[in-house]
Amino acid sequence: MNKFYLNYLEELEAEAVFVLREVYAQFENPVILFSGGKDSIVLTHLAKKAFYPGKVPFPLLHIDTGHNFPETMKFRDDLVSTLGTQLLVGSVQEAINNKRVIEETGKNASRNELQITTLLDAIESYKVDCAIGGGRRDEEKARAKERFFSHRDDFGQWAPKNQRPELWNLFNGKMHMGEHFRAFPISNWTEMDVWNYIKQENIAIPSLYFAHERQVVKRNGSWIPVSEYLVKQEGEEIHTKKIRFRTLGDITITGGIESEADTLAKIVEEVAAMRETERGNRADDKRSETSMEDRKKQGYF
Repeated sequence: MNKFYLNYLEELEAEAVFVLREVYAQFENPVILFSGGKDSIVLTHLAKKAFYPGKVPFPLLHIDTGHNFPETMKFRDDLVSTLGTQLLVGSVQEAINNKRVIEETGKNASRNELQITTLLDAIESYKVDCAIGGGRRDEEKARAKERFFSHRDDFGQWAPKNQRPELWNLFNGKMHMGEHFRAFPISNWTEMDVWNYIKQENIAIPSLYFAHERQVVKRNGSWIPVSEYLVKQEGEEIHTKKIRFRTLGDITITGGIESEADTLAKIVEEVAAMRETERGNRADDKRSETSMEDRKKQGYF
């Protein structure tokens, strides 16, 4: 008897599509958390596949720090226009102006943590009951603790020890008034899986992921891009290097790596040889050993 076998990327895709359809079935007002990074782009592509030939049924929610890469913002706007879906925005700058948050000062100042309040305000304002994210368990030890359906209390907080079991992929989306869920359809993917899938599906991504010349400064072992938001430290020199970014975030905290990988095939080859996590060049994760988990417990992505 002939049997039909899926390859590993097809299995991961099928799992993610199943989770996305479960979200659509169980929640009334879900959104895709969209950063313009490769994971949220893959997530959006999977949503297109899950509901084809219909449109993606989820709006994209972007938490705009005001310190984004210009390339990321253009990519976001072009994608929204192509998809014909709704874009929802939570503005960190607006939160600062309204005194909801206080902007950090100093040479290592970042708006990253300010996204927590902005995100929770946006979830409340847009009455979101499930925010679908592109988090993966291989990224960071705190994210390794997440379930596919991740419950948040009425303060938007996450309690890792109180997560619900997901036996046989049965997801419990029941909640009380004021609570919400996060869903992570690509939890079981690795960075290599993401890149192989992008290559297989020929998914468009921002040019920042490909090696290109850029002005940078060396800080904490990473090449930080020069921008209007960079507070140059004493002794730092500006260099022009051919770099690319493995992960995208605020332009002030996203470090690049020297690279010659200017095609998807070269990126896949480069990632295969990597021995450091892709978030190893993110300054926000270096503040403490538990910085990611601390932020997630407060409501971070």
